[in-house]
Amino acid sequence: MFADLTDRTWLWAAAGFYLAGFAQGTYSLLRSGRPAGVATYVLIAAGYALQLVGLGIRGRLVGGCPLGNTFEIFQFTAWSSISLYLLIGVKFRASLLGYFSSSLAAVLTLLSLAIPAWDATLRTHVFGDNPWIEMHAALAVFSYGVFALLSLTSIMFLLRNYSLQHKHVGGWFSFLPSILDLDHIGVRLLGAGVAILAASLAVGSIYWLRDVSSVNLTKLLVTIAVWAAYTGALTLRLRGRLLAKRFAWACLGLFLVALLSLGPVDQSRHGNLPPAADAAR
Repeated sequence: MFADLTDRTWLWAAAGFYLAGFAQGTYSLLRSGRPAGVATYVLIAAGYALQLVGLGIRGRLVGGCPLGNTFEIFQFTAWSSISLYLLIGVKFRASLLGYFSSSLAAVLTLLSLAIPAWDATLRTHVFGDNPWIEMHAALAVFSYGVFALLSLTSIMFLLRNYSLQHKHVGGWFSFLPSILDLDHIGVRLLGAGVAILAASLAVGSIYWLRDVSSVNLTKLLVTIAVWAAYTGALTLRLRGRLLAKRFAWACLGLFLVALLSLGPVDQSRHGNLPPAADAAR
């Protein structure tokens, strides 16, 4: 029975679990003033497992890592951010981070599923069976997942800062990590994202230098610009020139820019892709 389900069916189910995690967490906050914790974690883990199956089916269908259109990129970004949450959430006050992670995953997955134009064309063998380019693309989008989780910790930092300034230390504010812990995890996530995106560019350059004519200039410039912007923020933070609220707001703004950059990157790439396959479901 399950073998007959399409990739999108599995992804819709995953989005449902992410949404359930967000709804359950919201209900718990409104009713008891505290996040759901374990229950939210279980719902997110279930959604993650279903999304992994859906992406696996899509990967076999397209003959590679599913990063051939905007729909797949948004799904992979959500999967990347949840992968990191499941790895660090247990140690990093998982309750509220899980709540925010479920909301982000629900938005990214449902938005991509709800816009048919983003998945109108199913492209096979997007990377021409070149493992270097496939690894480059996977690392690049995974770094966006890191930046997504960074945006969530930035929101938590701003909430914690607000609670301290206005002396709101009770209720669900008490379940936020300390402002120092949030700052430390933010710097680490930013450093990890910058390093992963740099590795993506380095891996891609191995192929590009062999065949310069294959390089899509728009895609390359946009990717480098995103990396340079995040690297600049990291440099300013390490030098003590971008701190506290300014650092958190900068990380949020940069993630919005990174998401918006996915559009031109995806569109600029289409001209160099193999012929599109029908997206019949």
